[in-house]
Amino acid sequence: MKTAYIIPWGSIRTLGMPIVILALFALFALLQPAMASLANLENLLKQTSLLFMLAAAQLLVLICRGFDLSVGANVSVVSVISCMVMVAMPPDHAGVSIASAVLVALAIGCAIGAVNGLLIAYFEINPFVVTLGTMSIVTGLATTVSNGFPVFGVPKAFTYVFNQSRPVGLPAPLVAAIVLAVLLHLLLTRTTFGRILYLIGDNARAAMVAGRNVKLHLFLAYSGCGAIAALAGLMMTAGTGSGEPNLGTSLVLNSIAAAVVGGASLRGGVGSVQAPILGALLVTIVSVGMNLAQIDGSLQSVIIGFIVIIAAFAGTIGDKLRR
Repeated sequence: MKTAYIIPWGSIRTLGMPIVILALFALFALLQPAMASLANLENLLKQTSLLFMLAAAQLLVLICRGFDLSVGANVSVVSVISCMVMVAMPPDHAGVSIASAVLVALAIGCAIGAVNGLLIAYFEINPFVVTLGTMSIVTGLATTVSNGFPVFGVPKAFTYVFNQSRPVGLPAPLVAAIVLAVLLHLLLTRTTFGRILYLIGDNARAAMVAGRNVKLHLFLAYSGCGAIAALAGLMMTAGTGSGEPNLGTSLVLNSIAAAVVGGASLRGGVGSVQAPILGALLVTIVSVGMNLAQIDGSLQSVIIGFIVIIAAFAGTIGDKLRR
């Protein structure tokens, strides 16, 4: 009697995503040849790298069966305040001003994540309510401190180092994304901390019974999410060359979309660093392709929303197949 061989859902998704990505790229290249130009390919890599960072931040908390709606606001307030720090310092000390801005940005990101983690882990408030609240507060803070206007006058060295430079021959955002991907992969697959995050997302009660400090790990996951979002905010600010109070406005949906489309689950306990990589690449190709094809911006949001729903539906099927 022959036994039927069933291809695992994870393998289907792993094989299918690159095919879908290549097919979409080819489709947009046919519609608009500029899609395949060298200049646009570099632009694609930069945008994918930046979105990957935010999707990687989401992955940390998605694994724990959470999410963070405040990452976009985090990017905005980091953009504004880091630029204000650089502008306030003497122009002949660019290195010191940039280092100070980076430290302030990371501190702000960690603080936002820590507040989210504290309220979610220790006060047991729903992640949606907490991160929606911090999103509103931090967005208001970014607009208030800048009076709603961009902050200009940042050192040219800042935009060069974080956006225009090419360490090892690759664009700076891509190098930063590669380093982050390697570190995140090692964290999730080679450390006890990473394994506990998956256990919490799969069954938090079982994690507590096993003697794991669930609250502390949740707190650290949200703090890490905030820090990574702050790093993304710095890189995006270098791309614009100014502190923008609205820089992160549209990034929340895209960050969650990229992580979920790539294979992370909204139900928790599932997802690897491959998820934000593939998801960010797909979402960026769709976004850049639609821009080149001159598709209306409002319609783009509709399409990204559909992608999220389809990905969540696929994830639900995958969860059922795994059972």
